[in-house]
Amino acid sequence: MPQILRIGPYIIYFWSNECRPLEPVHVHIAEGRATENATKIWITRSGKALLCNNNSRIPSRVLNRLMRVVEANSAAIIEKWLMQFDEIRYFC
Repeated sequence: MPQILRIGPYIIYFWSNECRPLEPVHVHIAEGRATENATKIWITRSGKALLCNNNSRIPSRVLNRLMRVVEANSAAIIEKWLMQFDEIRYFC
């Protein structure tokens, strides 16, 4: 899985086997190693991070910090998404 960032024990990554049609741009967050059903964060057209689910059960305080990191890096994440999947859609 293409890892985008590592923050402490958490990795922020794309799941490389995304569905067709391709879902809107998003990242997964997991502790330790990538899993298919990890926490999912949508990235909006304006670069905001929206929580889709917290399947990894990341504590709220930590999750809020990780979402701020995703927002701060949203332009780079979107660029990497385009390189990985060659197309882009937004949740909103």
